Amino acid sequence: MPVETDVLVVGTGPAGASAALFLASYGTRVVVVTKYSKLSQDPRAHITNQRALETLRDMGVEDTLMALATPWELMGTTTFCTSLAGEELGRIPSWGTDPARHADYQLASPCTMLDAPQTITEPVMVKAAQDRGATVRFDTEYLRHVQDDEGVTTTVRDRLSGLEYEIRSRYLVGADGARSKVAADLELPYEGPGAVGGALGIVFRADLTHLVAHRPSVLYWMLQPGAEKEGVGLGVLRMIKPWTEWMIMWGYAVADGPPELSDEFVRELAVGLVGSDDFEMEVLSGSPWTVNHHFATTIAKGRVLCAGDAVHRHPPTNGLGSNTSIQDSYNLAWKLAHVIAGTADPALLESYDAERAPIARQVVERANQSIADTGRIMAALELTDTTDTEALERQLALRRAPGPEGDKVRAAVREAIAYKAYEFDAHGVEHNQRYASGAVVPDGTPMPPYERDHQLYARPTTWPGAKLPHAWVTRDGGREVSTLDLVGHGRFAVVTGVGGEAWLEAAAALGAERGLEITPVAIGPGLPVDDPYGTWADLREIADGGVLLVRPDCYVAARHLEAPGPDARAWLAGALDAVLGRARAS
Repeated sequence: MPVETDVLVVGTGPAGASAALFLASYGTRVVVVTKYSKLSQDPRAHITNQRALETLRDMGVEDTLMALATPWELMGTTTFCTSLAGEELGRIPSWGTDPARHADYQLASPCTMLDAPQTITEPVMVKAAQDRGATVRFDTEYLRHVQDDEGVTTTVRDRLSGLEYEIRSRYLVGADGARSKVAADLELPYEGPGAVGGALGIVFRADLTHLVAHRPSVLYWMLQPGAEKEGVGLGVLRMIKPWTEWMIMWGYAVADGPPELSDEFVRELAVGLVGSDDFEMEVLSGSPWTVNHHFATTIAKGRVLCAGDAVHRHPPTNGLGSNTSIQDSYNLAWKLAHVIAGTADPALLESYDAERAPIARQVVERANQSIADTGRIMAALELTDTTDTEALERQLALRRAPGPEGDKVRAAVREAIAYKAYEFDAHGVEHNQRYASGAVVPDGTPMPPYERDHQLYARPTTWPGAKLPHAWVTRDGGREVSTLDLVGHGRFAVVTGVGGEAWLEAAAALGAERGLEITPVAIGPGLPVDDPYGTWADLREIADGGVLLVRPDCYVAARHLEAPGPDARAWLAGALDAVLGRARAS
């Protein structure tokens, strides 16, 4: 007899682990398989942005992750130099640590930024998923699947015994990484040139405190001969643990293949990037990886839905990889949970592709553009590459020289480094994701315009298809909570204010009638939640008695701008039917 479950997830990376966590938290039966014998030992995908952390806050694991991660204040200032001990070209405050940007980040979210590589995030998510009922099977390799009208039959192999067996599920989630066999079997269409470069990732231990503690950062970029070959543009030392564990990232030409990672080669790279041989190092691991520019234009077919690197493959620039993967799963999991529970029509799942495929394209193109933008630093020094050591030294000396030529180079270098804000402070890329699908009900108003650069600055709005804005409000005798804490948890919510009682009554009646849990949220004087700072009133974009219908992923599904009339229940019923796919199914 095959193993049976509601959802089978293939992969335990950020997309798979988070999918298991979300589904298990919603009470959905989920089995996760991975061909590996353990979770990732490679500290990849370290930048954890506010939006991803908001999803984990919703699941109650934010504090656990924060206790293990490198905190926001140490993510600091990205430094460009010739080596850690060498000449600095400049610095750029990153990830919202610049005082001029810090308030933007604090106003946008109750969560901080964190540096938490997969070696931290995966165990936290997988353990929480298991604690909530998920079954995780290691050493279990996905082989193939077959769909039918009722579900998916997946054949897997136990890699310890060689036994092949079947897992029967209602839905299959392919979260098996950049070489996804699920996506290949599904014959998903992709766009983009594919592999555009190669890079080495070498993890080592060395105490470099004396060179970096006074300028804390997670990334130190080095302008060195050969470093710009391909890959991420310059040589990079990435902090894993302050300030004793590091990763070297070094490009190589894909056509030539990766170099042999001999002890001598690795030591030479490390000494060059550190700028001194006066340190001891212990190499922990080393492997090549591919710099990709590849995204799926369709990310689901039938009962099989793909997430994470399976559908968006890009370099680590901008720190978008694991964050986007987690948000894929957050978008998908509540939809699967409601369809499986019978509270939504399967037509709801069409919105997953409609909402997340455009995001896949966006993040792949943004991450690759950030690599191209690094070339501005070379251009500022009037160099095409760093193969000519004498030319490199001459241009660096010119940068230090007085006179018009030196002035020109200095200004150009400052401008080129400042432009990297589009990689290291792209707050809008992280927060301004807007959805358009059958799971969003337009209200006839145009999307509010961006008053500042839409890639650099978050623009909060309650426009349907946008994430519910964060504001600090109070309840339970004055205890501060975020508006995001009042919604989510796998449930729909209605958010209203003074004069909106009819919305709450309609939500309670419809919830009981349809077997839906709908969270009532009333904000205002004399109501269960108060707005003492007036921040929510400034952000809500509806009248006191208007209403927001908020999805379980904290996105605004529909809104009624004014106080309820006699048709409050009919309006809310129609919005729910549309979002849950029932209007399309009928």
